[in-house]
Amino acid sequence: MKQKLIEAAKKVAENAYVPYSGFHVGAALLTESGKIFTGCNVENSSYGLTNCAERTAIFKAVSEGETKFTELVVFSKTDELFYPCGACRQVISEFSSDLKVSIISLKDTLETTIAELLPHGFKL
Repeated sequence: MKQKLIEAAKKVAENAYVPYSGFHVGAALLTESGKIFTGCNVENSSYGLTNCAERTAIFKAVSEGETKFTELVVFSKTDELFYPCGACRQVISEFSSDLKVSIISLKDTLETTIAELLPHGFKL
């Protein structure tokens, strides 16, 4: 299943709308029910309205009634590892405090959890 998630994240990264940064990111989210939801980053000239790949995948899943996730793969064609932004980390932690997260660049992979990426996320 992991390879399927990686391939889905790589494929959807090609759809990223990134006329400002040129930084294509793709995310593939696996639900407990076995469904995969993908997302890419979508930039806007009003930068605050940009949406990241991770949140796009999560919002798509939630809009389809899925809120229990088991794994997230995030990919970008960069040599260096990159990390989900703070907003994405908080959104991810809303649904799981121990979600497995794989961050994949062209030269490296980091296997972690959302708890490691956001150790003190906001919770009500």
